[in-house]
Amino acid sequence: MKNQIYVAWNGHHIKLTWCTGLIISDTSMVTSVHGYCFSERKVLLVNVKGRGFSVPGGHVEEGETLEEAFHREAFEEGYVRGQIQYIGALEVSHEENPLFDPKGKYPLIGYQAFYRMDIEEVVLFLHENETSCRIWVEPELVPFVLEDNELHRFILEEALSLFITK
Repeated sequence: MKNQIYVAWNGHHIKLTWCTGLIISDTSMVTSVHGYCFSERKVLLVNVKGRGFSVPGGHVEEGETLEEAFHREAFEEGYVRGQIQYIGALEVSHEENPLFDPKGKYPLIGYQAFYRMDIEEVVLFLHENETSCRIWVEPELVPFVLEDNELHRFILEEALSLFITK
């Protein structure tokens, strides 16, 4: 599987490139954080209102580190806590996007940071945020639930290959 694809997001022609272990020195270029969360050999997926099922994730709030942002997103969307490990980043390039707005909220080249979480605590799902439910799925069935691109399957394989030491 190649680590680069083109997608059409809201009519925009965007190049996505997976970068295993990429160190991002300027974290202001990271537009969001995401992660595959594991418990009892299953993957946590959350149903985000208006977007369908996905892995927990979202934007980094001002003053947060990337790790803090992912911990917060995993709890807000999935009501889980655990140990995390950085996997890498998805480079999101608008260089070939004729609709790119240089004054918009996204940079010409930005990144989505990805993590693996080994869940240590699952709390009652309270429906307080943007997710309507959570489900636990065997890793091999994740592509049948997510309406995502092939790079996310590749990232899942990378997450499965990592083991977090406590």
